[in-house]
Amino acid sequence: MSSITIDDQTLRTLLKEALIEVLQERPTLLGDVLAEVVEDIGLSAAIEEGQRTTLVSKDEVFKALE
Repeated sequence: MSSITIDDQTLRTLLKEALIEVLQERPTLLGDVLAEVVEDIGLSAAIEEGQRTTLVSKDEVFKALE
């Protein structure tokens, strides 16, 4: 297997060009990614909050839902 050596500036240029191309071809992609990030942050916060609270039984949950 052969390897390719590339300098930092060339790599940055290639990555920028690739990102620009993706955003031009899929303009909603950035918004979709940001929405996923916000959802993940919210889920993480909910999990952390749940870990700090006391546990309740299944019956108590269903009673509260009635």
